[in-house]
Amino acid sequence: MGLFGKKKDGAKACCCGGSCTPESMVKAETAKVAAGIKVLGAGCAKCGALEEAVRSALEELEMDAAIDHVTDFGQIAAYGVMSTPALVVDGQVVSYGRVLGKDEAKALIRKVRS
Repeated sequence: MGLFGKKKDGAKACCCGGSCTPESMVKAETAKVAAGIKVLGAGCAKCGALEEAVRSALEELEMDAAIDHVTDFGQIAAYGVMSTPALVVDGQVVSYGRVLGKDEAKALIRKVRS
């Protein structure tokens, strides 16, 4: 009956399973608040489709912004995202767990940047 036993005292409650360092946490937090547009995900086809939709939305909005693709799971977890792909605009998670269409991405970018 090990199901309801006490947790071990040495276990850490962390998004990376306890292997993070203070330096890696600072790096993840500073990257999180940086302005810009980020697609969070492992690099699958859905992440690529979201990135393409965001790129098209930016062209229609006539905004010249670089899109960063974050694949590091430590940085993704720092945003509190548990399902990808996710879209982050100026440090704010605006969508996660689904691929947005061009018009949806355009509306979210306008909302955050206005």
